[in-house]
Amino acid sequence: MQSYYDPKDLPRFSEIGKDAPELAKKFFEYYGAVMAEGELTVREKSLIALAVAHAVQCPYCIDAYAKECLEQGSNTAEMTEAVHVAAAIRGGASLVHGLQMRNAADKLSL
Repeated sequence: MQSYYDPKDLPRFSEIGKDAPELAKKFFEYYGAVMAEGELTVREKSLIALAVAHAVQCPYCIDAYAKECLEQGSNTAEMTEAVHVAAAIRGGASLVHGLQMRNAADKLSL
């Protein structure tokens, strides 16, 4: 089955800098600094990245951070919990916008 996303493209990520090398260099420097050990461990950051990958529905990021989480010592129970955190935040964000709907409905009510 053919898909829009090809896992073979993930290792080609650095090619995004082909026509804008300076911007790509700045992005990858920033990305590297963000993902480096800091107040949070690389393991914690990888779990956050995995959750965000699910929230933004990036299959490349899901593949990359599933692998990274395992390499950093996380287990699938922790990874699943991180995905549930993302789902809860996404679901909550949708539901809280229900207040906007209520505000709009109240203004329009006759």
